[in-house]
Amino acid sequence: MNDAAERPAPPARLRDTRINLSHGSGGKAMRDLIADVFVGSFDNPLLAALEDQALLPLGPLAAAGDRLAFTTDSYVVHPLFFPGGDIGKLAVAGTVNDLAVCGARPLFLSCAVVLEEGLPVDVLRRVAASMQSTARAAGVQIVTGDTKVVERGAADKMFINTAGIGIVPAGIQIAARNAQPGDAILINGNLGDHGAAILIARNELALEAAIPSDCTPLYDLVQTMLAVCPDIHCLRDATRGGVATVLNEFAQASGTCMRITETALPLRNEVRGACEILGLDPLYLANEGKLVAVVPRQHADAVLAAMRAHRDGANAAMIGEVCAGPAGSVIMRTGFGGERIVDMLVGEQLPRIC
Repeated sequence: MNDAAERPAPPARLRDTRINLSHGSGGKAMRDLIADVFVGSFDNPLLAALEDQALLPLGPLAAAGDRLAFTTDSYVVHPLFFPGGDIGKLAVAGTVNDLAVCGARPLFLSCAVVLEEGLPVDVLRRVAASMQSTARAAGVQIVTGDTKVVERGAADKMFINTAGIGIVPAGIQIAARNAQPGDAILINGNLGDHGAAILIARNELALEAAIPSDCTPLYDLVQTMLAVCPDIHCLRDATRGGVATVLNEFAQASGTCMRITETALPLRNEVRGACEILGLDPLYLANEGKLVAVVPRQHADAVLAAMRAHRDGANAAMIGEVCAGPAGSVIMRTGFGGERIVDMLVGEQLPRIC
């Protein structure tokens, strides 16, 4: 028998044009949906087995590092599609970045979806294709998942949960508690692009110039930074709550003070103007392709140069330094020469941003 005859036939294309409750029933309709939309899109042998779990060989994992990194996140962004991305790209990039910022190499993702009855199947196909494209670019595989369908009106089109597994190489020790006085604070580019993109997509911000979301996987950038400075002290992606929240987390965990300079913050003029009109602070706007790094000062210039040479760090900047006190605080020198405390938000500036 030739190879073509030995290969299983591809799954039949789903005939339904909209999601209905039978697609979450556990029967043939659900299996057809999974086989066509998800297995057909994600296309890897670990998923194609269609078991209730993915079986991952331990040998290659143990050879790659000495710790397992595991994370999970849920995505409820509205709208599903926005300038520069969509909920599928966001789900993969966000989970990859949560692994990357501890120095882990992201390897495997799960994908669980909650679908609203009536969702067009073509919308689901488009999201699944975006997830696979982003996963391929990030070097990860989506290997297991789950599908649930709820009645019309019980959800807003689609929610996604992704979990991720990665391996941390021996010797990498990145943690918020590691910040030390004298360290430099770096960011890899413009603040607030994702938050502004979502506002535009919701028709809540009328701008002539479109602002694309910065949604992107950052693993390759992190590896570029670690190649220059394996002793990066702190690293975190600045998503909900923005850069201000990340800096407060660093300051509180390490018992230090983060001092930043307003004029050093990289920011699009369009985002700056929108924030002034709407009374928003760009330090708190969500990002989906930005990280904050705290590095020893003697390595800061080399790390910054490496970031700027990378496609995901072209607008990287040094925005401040770590000081001894007042412990647990973030202080910004303003453009007027004064200082103000940058505290954590009690709530969110914008809901359903990711």
